[in-house]
Amino acid sequence: MKNTDAVSAFLALGQESRLNIFRLIVQKGDVGLTPTQIIEKLGIPNATLSFHLKELVQANLLLVERQSRNLIYRPNAALVQDLSAFLLDNCCGGKSCSPAKMTRKVTTA
Repeated sequence: MKNTDAVSAFLALGQESRLNIFRLIVQKGDVGLTPTQIIEKLGIPNATLSFHLKELVQANLLLVERQSRNLIYRPNAALVQDLSAFLLDNCCGGKSCSPAKMTRKVTTA
């Protein structure tokens, strides 16, 4: 992934409403959501939602498909995976990032 692609995605997610919209759509996965469903869940005005959805689609974070009279928005899973890999590339100097197991000290009263 190129830095410019990652920056574009992060800029789109750097706005609270867009982040909330994206998270809601990601929760639905392949099923996706219509704008009406998003409005019902988040209470965002239609014109505002259209603007935010357009930004998320332009950043390639969402895929949109027309089904009859409805638009269905789904997460672009490939990009989400690429972003995760981009962020974690060379994480922890190539060593395991999981912390060493800690033992819990049990005390008796």
